[in-house]
Amino acid sequence: MITRSSPSKVKRGPAVANPVHIVPWRRDSVGEFPAEAFRHSAKTSYDQSFSVFACHDSGVDHAATCAGFILRGAENNLAIRLAYIRGEVPEVTDGGHALFENYKEMAIANGVEEHDPVLVRCR
Repeated sequence: MITRSSPSKVKRGPAVANPVHIVPWRRDSVGEFPAEAFRHSAKTSYDQSFSVFACHDSGVDHAATCAGFILRGAENNLAIRLAYIRGEVPEVTDGGHALFENYKEMAIANGVEEHDPVLVRCR
């Protein structure tokens, strides 16, 4: 799995198999993260983005791609699409949790204004 290690480098690492107990993609985690976090990560859902939404629980040193992102936010992400082609994306599940359908829905539910310019390019 490709994960984001810094703004300029992509490194390989595992993906989380299913969403952890408090994860932005889970509907029951609304309000756990500030709206600014969703503004910052919006670029991960832009068409052909190379930025990947990392699991907040995995830490910086062992960054892993978020299962919720793979399930709901990565279909237009170029880094993830290339990882699929190379067979690097492990099977992930929702763990029985209700997830947001897409990044924009998740961000708005967590306080980002619907017409915020950062959400315009979100898929």
